[in-house]
Amino acid sequence: MSPALELALVSCALLGLRHGFDYDHLAAITDITSIQRDWRDAMRLGLLYALGHALTVAILGSAVIFLHLGLPPHMDAIGERLVGATLILLAVYVLVSFLRRKPGTHHHAIPKSRIALLVTGARHVTWRLRRLRNPDTPKPDPFAFRYDRSSVFTVGIIHGLGAETPSQLLLFLLAANLGGTSRGFFGLLSFIAGLLIMNTLMTAAASGIFATSAHRPGLQTLVTSLTAAYSFIIGAIFLLGASDKLPPLLH
Repeated sequence: MSPALELALVSCALLGLRHGFDYDHLAAITDITSIQRDWRDAMRLGLLYALGHALTVAILGSAVIFLHLGLPPHMDAIGERLVGATLILLAVYVLVSFLRRKPGTHHHAIPKSRIALLVTGARHVTWRLRRLRNPDTPKPDPFAFRYDRSSVFTVGIIHGLGAETPSQLLLFLLAANLGGTSRGFFGLLSFIAGLLIMNTLMTAAASGIFATSAHRPGLQTLVTSLTAAYSFIIGAIFLLGASDKLPPLLH
């Protein structure tokens, strides 16, 4: 293995570690873990988010390496806004789920999914409008889709289209050009391994923090509020297409 290729593979791994500690990952993982019943659920769903993200990177990276396909020129901007929208929804979801819990309980009930909140809200608005013409219109039942593994995995897939991913995929093509298609694939695997390692550490840390605060209502309220506020602010920045103005968390 040539020194240039070794350097490219190490760069892919380090880039995966750095990417795993980005603003959107930090916001999503803390949001997901903050409203789970225990640390096991938090770890499980946090890792599913990371796997969803890794799946998107794997698909896009394979297309770049094996098929030499170019990515759409506006993919960065579209992905950035999708990430921003999901972070804002996550922030609202965290606050709603936290405020709706029963007083005096230390563990969260299984919360409704963001999809359920949105669909239920839309049904309620539609019901209100229909009542203006027909006051006897029956009130719709709440949408029963719950916050589960598939919804978290889907958020990870969407975040895989984030603002930085397309430009980072060029590194895999560089590795392929230096050592062939198989070497480019190893670069992709190195990136994904770094991403998953970092996200696993972040999920474990966040799960521990929220599990510790579960028996301290004041601390739990503070941590959950800060988590939701951070997610909302970062989401707004991404939604406005200004993520490049944020300083890197890791240099």
